[in-house]
Amino acid sequence: MSLLNSPRVNNSERYLRACKVLVPLPAYGFDPSETAIPWKLLTDQGFEVSFSTPRGSMAAADTLMLSGKGLGVWKPVLRARQDALAAYAQMQICPEFRQPWKYEEVEEADYDALLLPGGHDKGVREYLESSLLQQLTANFFRAGKPVAAICHGVVLAARSIDPITGNSVLRGYKTTALLRSQELLAYQMTRWWLKDYYLTYPEVTVEDEVTAVLADAVQFHRGPNPLLRDDHRHLDRGFTVRDRNYLSARWPGDVYSFSLELAAMISSPEV
Repeated sequence: MSLLNSPRVNNSERYLRACKVLVPLPAYGFDPSETAIPWKLLTDQGFEVSFSTPRGSMAAADTLMLSGKGLGVWKPVLRARQDALAAYAQMQICPEFRQPWKYEEVEEADYDALLLPGGHDKGVREYLESSLLQQLTANFFRAGKPVAAICHGVVLAARSIDPITGNSVLRGYKTTALLRSQELLAYQMTRWWLKDYYLTYPEVTVEDEVTAVLADAVQFHRGPNPLLRDDHRHLDRGFTVRDRNYLSARWPGDVYSFSLELAAMISSPEV
């Protein structure tokens, strides 16, 4: 039995120790902003962040998002910002990132919260399609623990099936995710030379897949126009949706608000 689930550990004792956050990643292709910024903000507040990859090897972020090479005139808009690059460089040298667990080795009982980052390179498909991660996500929902998903990470949550109801764990929740308008705009801006790079699944957008599993389309919240990215000084630019133990956001422009809200959820899990 894990310490977290032991009947001898009450809530006050639970939060005297460092809360543990699990971040599953694909072997390659995750978005550096949506992973490194939360890692930086959570670890700065004393949370323990662990990582998991398909085979237990160190993950690598989408190199195009890191370098901007191939983005042409849209490089200043589409690549990761300097704050994300700096956080990614720090994250790369931390032991937990360099020595991740295999997907098959992680269990919900050993963690206090689950963070599902996004990424649109085709490499993220093994992460989004992992039956192990889908089951793990469903276990976190059933345990009522905080689950936070951003961008394509919401697709993983949407594909996670509650074994009792047979429905997606998101069916009864409010959520947001990468907007159809965002996904198609990035594709149209770069399709002449990057082809369908910005369409992880060319046959369906993130928004369409997520809304399809909801009980009612009104549960999907698009928020204000995503024009500017947030940061410590401009949290009002970010947009998140919290519903009980579940938190969601749309894109790297929401990541500061998303990360700080997740930290608050873990510290005060009562809803």
